[in-house]
Amino acid sequence: MKNTQEKNHILSIIKKPRITEKAGIKSESQNVYTFEVTKEATKKTIGEAMQLIYKVTPIKINIVNLPAKKVTARGKRGVKQAVKKALVFLKKGDKIAFI
Repeated sequence: MKNTQEKNHILSIIKKPRITEKAGIKSESQNVYTFEVTKEATKKTIGEAMQLIYKVTPIKINIVNLPAKKVTARGKRGVKQAVKKALVFLKKGDKIAFI
């Protein structure tokens, strides 16, 4: 069993689920869930975090780095932050419920 410091680090890897229209469609049809993760997250640590938090074992994990974007809203310029997201593929029977 891992010590508590390693466990806390693994639990902090997943920031939040990325709930969008596209992610919702994928979760219903293909059993794929999307999460925002920290910059230092790897496929192995994301898999461990999924087992600890949601009690499911992923079949496959894809990681996508979305770069920062310059945006203009209401005449003001700004920057949309860069995000690292993980696509977690689960078996047919497994589900993750977001409340």
